[in-house]
Amino acid sequence: MKLSAKIEAIIDQVEERQEELINLLKTLISFETPAPPARNTKEAQEYVASLLEEMGFDIDMWDVYPNDPNIIGTLKGNQSNEYNSLIINGHIDVAEVNEDEEWETNPFNAVVRDGVVIGRGAADMKGGLAGALFAIQLLREAGIELPGDLIFQSVIGEEVGEAGTLQCCKRGSTADFAIVVDTSELHIQGQGGVITGWITIKSNQTYHDATRRNMIHAGGNLFAASAIEKMTKVIDGLQELERHWAITKSYPGVPPGANTINPAVIEGGRHAAFIADECRLWITVHFYPNETYEHVAKEVEEHILKIAEADIWLRENPPTFTWGGTSMIEDRGEIFPSLEINPANPAIQLLANTHKEIVGQEAIIDVSPTVTDGGWLGDAGIPTVIYGPGDLLNAHSVNEQVSIKQLVEYTKTLMKFIHEWTNQIRRGA
Repeated sequence: MKLSAKIEAIIDQVEERQEELINLLKTLISFETPAPPARNTKEAQEYVASLLEEMGFDIDMWDVYPNDPNIIGTLKGNQSNEYNSLIINGHIDVAEVNEDEEWETNPFNAVVRDGVVIGRGAADMKGGLAGALFAIQLLREAGIELPGDLIFQSVIGEEVGEAGTLQCCKRGSTADFAIVVDTSELHIQGQGGVITGWITIKSNQTYHDATRRNMIHAGGNLFAASAIEKMTKVIDGLQELERHWAITKSYPGVPPGANTINPAVIEGGRHAAFIADECRLWITVHFYPNETYEHVAKEVEEHILKIAEADIWLRENPPTFTWGGTSMIEDRGEIFPSLEINPANPAIQLLANTHKEIVGQEAIIDVSPTVTDGGWLGDAGIPTVIYGPGDLLNAHSVNEQVSIKQLVEYTKTLMKFIHEWTNQIRRGA
C-alpha cells in the first residue's frame, strides 16, 4: 500500500475507533485536576507519560510544584537534522469546580449524550489532549516513522497562570512549529496578552481616626490623606487610559475596546479606628497581539504617575507598581504574552489546507478572545498557533462539554498535519 493511501486508511480509523477516543477522554477527565486548588496533577501526568512511553517517546518529567509535574515527551525522527520538528502542547489542569454548581452528574465522571462528552475539562482542554494522543497512537500502531522530531508537552498550571509551558521553554524544549491544542472551536488562532499588576498607595505615617478632621478641615494643619480615598483617583485614571486605548488602538479581527484595564480587587486599611495608611489595587490588563506586556505595563505606570503628579499628596506619596507573577496561587500574579501569527507561514498554510481537506470548510484564521500558554512558545521564538476542539461558551462552564463530531474532525486533522509537517524538509537544511 502506498504511504498516502496508508495515511488515509489510518485517518478513517479515527471514526471507526471513536469509542476508544471517547474512552480516552473520559479517562483523562476522571483525574481530578482542578486549579485552584492545584497540586493534584501527578497521577494524571503519570498516566499521560505512560501512554507516551508506550508509543516510544523519551520522557522528561519533573515537578514544577509539589505534586504538579510537567512532561516533555520526545519522539526522535529518523532524520531529525533535515526535517521539520513539531511541538504539541496542552495543559492537564482544568478550571475549578465550586460546590454550589448544579452539574447533572459528577463533573469528573464524564457522560456521553446527544453527540457530546460532558465533564470538567471536556472543552478546556482534555479534549485537545485526548485527540492529540489518539492521533499519535494510531500513527504509531500503523508503524509510521516520522523523519522530523515530535515533542509532546503536557503542562500544569495554565488555569492559574503558573505557566508550565514557560518552564518547558526554559528547559530548552523547542521546535520549528508548535500547536497549542486548547479550546478554539477548530479556528487557527493567535491571541492578545494579559498581565496582572498591583498598584500600591502607602502613607509614611499612620493616624488615628479621630485626626481625620485635622486633615480635611480648614485650619486642621495636618498634611495627610486616606490611601483608600486617593486610590479612587488612580481608578479614575485607569478608566481614562482604558477609554484612550479604545479609540487609539485596534487590531484586525479583535473587537474594538478589547484592550481593557480591569480594577479586579481592592484591599486597604487596618480597621475602623484608623485612617487607611495603605491601599492596594489588583488590576488585569488585556492587550493586543502586536503589543508586549512590558510596554503595556510601562504605559500604565507613566499615565498613573502623571495623575499622581497633579495631586498634592500623591506627589509626595507616589503609587508603586508590581507587575506579573508566576502564579495566581503562590504570588497572586500572572503573565500571558500575546501571540501574533502570520497566515503566510508554511506550517499555518499546511494546517489550514489540512483542516479544509478533513472538515470540508475553509479554516478560520483569527484571534482568540482569551489567552493560553501559546504566548510563551511564541515568546521563545517558536512559530505557534492555537488549534483545538471545544468552544469558549463551554470552557469553565457547568456541564462543560465537547462535540464528538468536532473531536473526531480535530483528531483526523491533527494526525494528517503531524505526518505531513514532519515529512517536510526544514528550510535551509
